[in-house]
Amino acid sequence: MNGHIHILGICGTFMGGIALLARELGLRVTGSDANVYPPMSTQLRAAGIDLMQGYLPEHLDDNPDCVVVGNAMSRGNPAVEAMLDRGLAYTSGPQWLAQHVLADRWVLAVSGTHGKTTTASMLAWLLEDAGMAPGFLIGGVPANFGVSARLGDSDFFVVEADEYDTAFFDKRSKFVHYRPRTLTINNLEFDHADIFPDLAAIQRQFHHLLRCVPASGLVVHPHGVDAVEETFAMGCWTPRQSVGLDVAAADWRAHLEAPDGSAFTVTGPDAAPVAIRWQHCGGHNVENALTAMAAARHVGVVGASAAASLASFAGVKRRLELLGTPRDIAVYDDFAHHPTAIATTLQGLRARAGDGRVIALVEPRSNTMRMGEHRARLADCTADADQVYWFQPPGMDWSLQPVVAASPVPAQVLDDVDELVALVAAQARPGDQVVIMSNGSFAAIHQKLLDQLRGRKSA
Repeated sequence: MNGHIHILGICGTFMGGIALLARELGLRVTGSDANVYPPMSTQLRAAGIDLMQGYLPEHLDDNPDCVVVGNAMSRGNPAVEAMLDRGLAYTSGPQWLAQHVLADRWVLAVSGTHGKTTTASMLAWLLEDAGMAPGFLIGGVPANFGVSARLGDSDFFVVEADEYDTAFFDKRSKFVHYRPRTLTINNLEFDHADIFPDLAAIQRQFHHLLRCVPASGLVVHPHGVDAVEETFAMGCWTPRQSVGLDVAAADWRAHLEAPDGSAFTVTGPDAAPVAIRWQHCGGHNVENALTAMAAARHVGVVGASAAASLASFAGVKRRLELLGTPRDIAVYDDFAHHPTAIATTLQGLRARAGDGRVIALVEPRSNTMRMGEHRARLADCTADADQVYWFQPPGMDWSLQPVVAASPVPAQVLDDVDELVALVAAQARPGDQVVIMSNGSFAAIHQKLLDQLRGRKSA
């Protein structure tokens, strides 16, 4: 394939993945972003992609054959206005992906409020380890692959299917472009309060997605979840299989053999139980594994093969990623963006910690949490921690003090990262599990804490 595309918002995980796929296809790729910095900038430049800081009209002076517009772009952006004034051809990331990569492929789409990145990474690894060489585009970096996207060498393509809107000119959810043959719906809760007024609006988008799955396909979903069942009631024309942890009526069932979820047994609809031991923890990850196994079975990966592959699944960056164990204090990074995600992660850590304490450092940074939509649930979602430190982000227009006041465990709110690091470093002791929870950079707190625990000053 020849030609030149310019990507607006190229350093986001999804658009960065689009850039990598376009380079694999042989296109010349350039891109602009307000924040061009590692690790995405390093990965893109290594692929031969020319990056430009900011959104300047002159970035389009080469007259690219197509401008691929990220969903963070809006009218008034100088590059967007130049694109429109000059009459340049443009499209969205999801539409470009659908036309140039997904057409004529067996698409396995992983959707839902939580667990998409982890489940999509597991699914891609199950297919890879079975010799199926899938392509994928995932909103994170699976450790087994080291990249967030690749074309692959088969008809199979795994895509993380996000319900967020597509672009300023296309307000449908991204995932309606993907036309999956295998679809997983991990769960369904209210999120993205900046674009959806309520859960019903999100369910409507999932209904549009279900309309595109063929009758020869498969929909994998959690057993007995009201929000998902209500969506199916709007119309579903595809066979379904359910998953559940200790749910006898589910088609795919797991039973924990270790309280922390590091060992479990899986029984599928057509095979003998298989035992799995792996390095991960938490009931939510066991359910993610069940979902990935069910989806992989649809394309021919049998349970015993999947069980062996899960044992070597190395996880995903920023999904309860172990950063280090200075002074025998485990420090994790977790991409927490929702009260349910915070709660399930802390439950898994609590089961793993033994006699050690679980210390949570939480920055409520997602658009929905910053808007205060989940404030009533924030206190209770940390019940499995021994100590919680809430960080009040600059510019958030409501106070975290009521969350602290309602906390079922000792809690404190701070607005200075250096003060927070000093406090945690002084308090932590060997055997503790410290988890940093944010879907942003959290003012580089990760390295600062590791440095202080190691007795060094941060750069």
